[in-house]
Amino acid sequence: MAGIQFHIISAVPELLESPFSHSILKRAQERGLLSISIYDLRKWGVGKHNQIDDYQYGGGAGMVMMAEPLYNCISAITEKGKVDEVIFLTPDGEVFNQKMANTLSLASQVILVCGHYKGIDQRIRDHLITKEISIGSFVMSGGELPAAVIVDSVSRLIPGVLNNESSALSDSFQDDMLAPPVYTRPEVFNGWVVPPILLSGHDAKIEQWRNDQALLQTKERRPDLLED
Repeated sequence: MAGIQFHIISAVPELLESPFSHSILKRAQERGLLSISIYDLRKWGVGKHNQIDDYQYGGGAGMVMMAEPLYNCISAITEKGKVDEVIFLTPDGEVFNQKMANTLSLASQVILVCGHYKGIDQRIRDHLITKEISIGSFVMSGGELPAAVIVDSVSRLIPGVLNNESSALSDSFQDDMLAPPVYTRPEVFNGWVVPPILLSGHDAKIEQWRNDQALLQTKERRPDLLED
């Protein structure tokens, strides 16, 4: 059984083929730590043309994703078992952050609804959606790439997905600070040297240096994190 199962509902499922077919996410799926199922919403479309969108009531530019296909698709998933969250990806949702990723990593079943056009019928948001998430204060053509971002961010927190589990714990934002600078070989490159403290072998002093640098980075680049 996978550590977490993502069910992604999309009007354009082809957009999601590449992000989940390589690197860490591919290996996690092969090892049974993660399951990603992608649902083509048009399979639940209305009428002979499998329609999934229609004009807005009240007029206005842009189409709206219809309630019926979304309701039937979500119902088909939830009928198979309990779902922890039904998440709609939308620019006006709560902005995604590391704390949210940590919480979602503890879930077993998560549905991600990818918006398109002008969005989805409000009745679905009112009655079926349990959480609304944005990945930033900007608008994209659809929710597929935001869905990929969330799956990637959450999956790396699942035990066993990363070769070194402590790596995720030292990521930026885990402790409300940015990560410190990192260096690797060679010790000297183009006349630029690695800070001597990192070569000292003194674990306590190295840890203190990293904490100091993380705090400095955060003060300079993201002071809002310290305010929170």
